[in-house]
Amino acid sequence: MPPPQHVVFFHPDLGIGGAERLIIDAAVGLQDRGHKVTIFTSHRDPTHCFDEARDGTLDVRVRGNVVPPSILGRFAILCAILRQVHLILQIVYTGELRALKPSAFVVDQLSAGVPLLRWVYPPARLLFYCHFPDKLLAQKGGLLKRVYRYPFDALESWSTGCADGIVVNSNFTLGVFASVFPRLKDRKPRVVYPCVDTKNTPESTGHLWPNTRVLLSINRFERKKDIGLAIRAFARLSEAERTNTRLVIAGGYDARVPENVQYHNELAALAESLRLAHATARTIVSAQAIPANIQVLFLLSVPSGLKATLLASARLLVYTPRNEHFGIVPLEAMLAGVPVLSANEGGPTETVVEGETGWLRDVGAVEEWTRVMRGVLEGDEKGLRGMGRRGRERVVELFSKERMAKRFEEEL
Repeated sequence: MPPPQHVVFFHPDLGIGGAERLIIDAAVGLQDRGHKVTIFTSHRDPTHCFDEARDGTLDVRVRGNVVPPSILGRFAILCAILRQVHLILQIVYTGELRALKPSAFVVDQLSAGVPLLRWVYPPARLLFYCHFPDKLLAQKGGLLKRVYRYPFDALESWSTGCADGIVVNSNFTLGVFASVFPRLKDRKPRVVYPCVDTKNTPESTGHLWPNTRVLLSINRFERKKDIGLAIRAFARLSEAERTNTRLVIAGGYDARVPENVQYHNELAALAESLRLAHATARTIVSAQAIPANIQVLFLLSVPSGLKATLLASARLLVYTPRNEHFGIVPLEAMLAGVPVLSANEGGPTETVVEGETGWLRDVGAVEEWTRVMRGVLEGDEKGLRGMGRRGRERVVELFSKERMAKRFEEEL
């Protein structure tokens, strides 16, 4: 066991998402291994964050929350950089950073502040965790958008290279990193897989709808998650096959984010156009009160406790994003013994084993997704339980919090 360190994390917005879950798990894992951990963030809503970020488990400090996240829904990357720089300068000029005496920094998502951190506090080793290159996450646009993005893309490449060490979340992201940042060809990022807590899993309160077969989708309400695929595949089941069956679409939703609001409305309109009865709920109580004839249920902002109950209620997790960088939700489902239907590309190909723990299908072939749904609804319970058991064993072996914390420790 290496000597204890003081590791300081920098994360832009500590909400509810895969990147936030990774940072929380890494911080808790390092803390459990005897290290001191502090997390700085520009925003944390106590009503919209993971439990460990608000219940005192971790030392979370909100700084630099003066610059808005966007200006009239635009200039998000510029605002994000200004927020990060403001945070760093605030803790430097108040003496807060030096008083912590950090031995290592972990910066993720946004690399712009990496050179500044190296300059203001050179003794600490700095590790950058790349979930996915930001230049590929930005929405496409015309010439004006490309001109606007050019300096930020150049800054991302240069500032990422300023880190002492670089790690990525999957072999898929590693390949993308090499192609997107050719100037960093001499850098050799390592893979540190995200994890799930295999020991302290939230307790389920039982099946939410005892007489209903549940197909479950869990994702943030963002267009890139392609949640509409789940609705279209579900709609192709016959009316008889959909009897006593419900597609539950749950996930991160923030009313401050225009895309979340717009995409939820678009998905509801899609269900309506496919003649699927739908409803929206925000709590367990309201979800349980949904009439039996509702075929598509939208659940907004799902806390950990409700997620465990949803997984306990599900026969199948339908995970629709294409070219997902990693995808933590399939791990959560497999840990809960739920088979996974996912895209046959991106990070899930490194976690889901075809025919063993779930199915990998082409996102362009909706009927293939429908066929898997049909098979799960008609399949024997013994076969599904066996697949669930193998999924759980795989997660415990390869994707535990202890394993990830040890990998972070090795990189620091």
